[in-house]
Amino acid sequence: MAKAMAILLPKMIFARYLMASVCALACDFLVFLGMSRAGVWPMGAAAMGYCAGLLLHWLLSVRFVFLRGGDASPAQCAGFALSALVGLAVTTLLVGGFTALGLPPATARALAVPVSFLAVYAIRRYGVFARA
Repeated sequence: MAKAMAILLPKMIFARYLMASVCALACDFLVFLGMSRAGVWPMGAAAMGYCAGLLLHWLLSVRFVFLRGGDASPAQCAGFALSALVGLAVTTLLVGGFTALGLPPATARALAVPVSFLAVYAIRRYGVFARA
């Protein structure tokens, strides 16, 4: 049983990351929609939502996905923050572009999600937490 878990556990990183991302995305969208309803510019609302989701994602990534209770090194903290900036840039630029094309902000944000998700996952999995 322990041997089977040792083989299976590393393969479940993507599933754990996906679950953490769903939680972070829910937080992100709640903040985004709240800010949008309050009249905040769509790109600003997208950035605020992303930052709120990012904080939750960091906590889940360190505790549940990659390190599973271990402590992150300063390099991992920096790498996570830099990967977040990539995701924030992708998200903000896509929301800005899609809303400029006439799409509603929520639709634009939804279209930005998979692009940002895959880019940031790849950076974190194969860069930031590659040795975890």
